[in-house]
Amino acid sequence: MSQVAKITNKTTIFPNLNTVQNHFLSSFMKISYLIFFSNKISQYIMNRVSVFLMLFVLCSISFLSNGQNSEYKINTIVIDAGHGGKDPGAIGKHSYEKDIALNISLKTGEYIKKHFPHIKVIYTRKTDVFIPLKKRPEIANKAKADLFISIHANSLGNNNTRTYGTETFILGLHKSKDNLAVAMKENSVMLYEDDYTNKYEGFNPKDPASYIIFNLMHSLHIDNSTSMAQHTENQFKNRVGRRSRGVKAAELWVLRKASMPSVLIEVGFISNPAEERFLKSKKGQDYMASAIFRAFRSYKEEIERHSSRTFEVVADPSEVLNDVYYCIQVKSSSKKIPLNAQVFSGLENVSEKHMNGIYKYSVEQNSDLRTVINRKKQIKKIIPDCFIVAYYKGKPISIKEAKNIQKS
Repeated sequence: MSQVAKITNKTTIFPNLNTVQNHFLSSFMKISYLIFFSNKISQYIMNRVSVFLMLFVLCSISFLSNGQNSEYKINTIVIDAGHGGKDPGAIGKHSYEKDIALNISLKTGEYIKKHFPHIKVIYTRKTDVFIPLKKRPEIANKAKADLFISIHANSLGNNNTRTYGTETFILGLHKSKDNLAVAMKENSVMLYEDDYTNKYEGFNPKDPASYIIFNLMHSLHIDNSTSMAQHTENQFKNRVGRRSRGVKAAELWVLRKASMPSVLIEVGFISNPAEERFLKSKKGQDYMASAIFRAFRSYKEEIERHSSRTFEVVADPSEVLNDVYYCIQVKSSSKKIPLNAQVFSGLENVSEKHMNGIYKYSVEQNSDLRTVINRKKQIKKIIPDCFIVAYYKGKPISIKEAKNIQKS
């Protein structure tokens, strides 16, 4: 690896800083204008006062910032019970997905409120009502939630009653027909809405070609979303004894529009008679809700522990020179991995970034997105789960934001 430059930037979380800054700046401008239009005060005094006020503003902001707790804490979580009302979701022999999802969602929220009373729990629905697909992530965005959890139940047609198990999805490109089928099923709720074509930007949930729009929609929060998904599947498998079908990626609209870490949990297949009985029972719903709660607790501890560390990026010097660039992330780990490790076999020029306690490894840094996309097709043969990420001045941003910056 070539010489590296280390960029260290301490991130301080201070929710009211903008308000304080605007207040001071507003006062500063008013005073400056009064001085400027006053004939009784010389230009010399005006300049000195202006400099003094500016220093006062900067010092005040710095003082207020340093006096705050710099550690990030999860304060708000949104729990989304899938489907509802006129949309039953998956239909089992003795149950509806909408009912199972609602019961588990409410129980999960109660566990969180009981053990973390300071955390605000918001539900997209508490009763059997229809909530438009578009509105669900909007509720989370409006609440400035720190995590979005959408709970669902699965099913298969063609009289397939043998398949069973849990799955947790993050936003990404489907890697199999099964993942695409899940995305189509969950996205099809928009068909219950009037004028859905315009509301969802021409997206047709039944047309595979429509899913091409997700090609560049990998979430900025993909690492945290993956972490929550992994904790969830681990709890289902090791604590509840369910069969875990793993963490998967799919083009799910409800996750695409959420501006925070988000997951969609499929608690099981109600097309399987045994799994339907379990998910329909009070005991089964308690078990699944408690598993999701424990996953959240583990995720919360992990995220808050890492966020208390210094924000540090280790990168090539060229990254400092290019405002916007793209690269292909091939691996992330809480532990440092040697760049000559077997896991990187077949890859060239692997670079390492250390961000919030997570080591991220990527290849093919380039400011031209098309070049990176073409290269990704080759990298996927070696690392199937690789994905494209974007950076602006060394910090991660969404690909959509990166494209907009480049256009401007």
